[in-house]
Amino acid sequence: MARSETAAARVRDLLAEQGRETYAEEAGVRLKDTPQPLYQLLVLAHLLSARIRASTAIAAAASLFDAGMRSPRAMREASRRQRVDALGEGGYRRYDERTATQLGEEAELVLEKYGGDLRRMRKAADGDVEALRSALQEMPGVGPAGADIFLREVQGIWPEVAPYLDARALEGARRAHLPSDAGALAELVSREELPHLAAALVRASLERKTPPSARHGTGGAASQVASGR
Repeated sequence: MARSETAAARVRDLLAEQGRETYAEEAGVRLKDTPQPLYQLLVLAHLLSARIRASTAIAAAASLFDAGMRSPRAMREASRRQRVDALGEGGYRRYDERTATQLGEEAELVLEKYGGDLRRMRKAADGDVEALRSALQEMPGVGPAGADIFLREVQGIWPEVAPYLDARALEGARRAHLPSDAGALAELVSREELPHLAAALVRASLERKTPPSARHGTGGAASQVASGR
């Protein structure tokens, strides 16, 4: 079997073993290029970037959205106590007080600077991915890890971001015996599949022992810390 065919087969195995859902899909976010799901992705990336289990961050995001905090305006208008309670419902208790404050500040910034629409942030970056990454880190509580999570997930709908396979994803590629070059990896899947590949690679990077390509029945994101910091 040719090397490229071998790599393609390993990618298919990886996606099958680690799950084909992105982190956004796990949180119930139907990501598309409209204001509300983009904001929900920002909230999810914020929560996932903490040193906490991905399953807990995902549950906390879903709890916030179920409580009606699906838009920056709704998040800003919710009381701090409502945000704390929703985070607690999802089991996100270690950082709940600080995160509740940051989420309110973050919503305020999204409204003031971008009119509640993160597509304006994209437009301001004008195709410059580093500028976009910097703009994301202006959000309270969103550091480099949170920006990377957002960009890994959004690359399927913002083509100029792709391929976005950061150091954490490339570490997963090495563990799965795949090319450790973003361009080479991107050639193995369609553009729409890149977020799924990125998520699978991150999960692979967080495996403690055997690389996913040699395992079956892995637990996926639910037992891992998505930021990988």
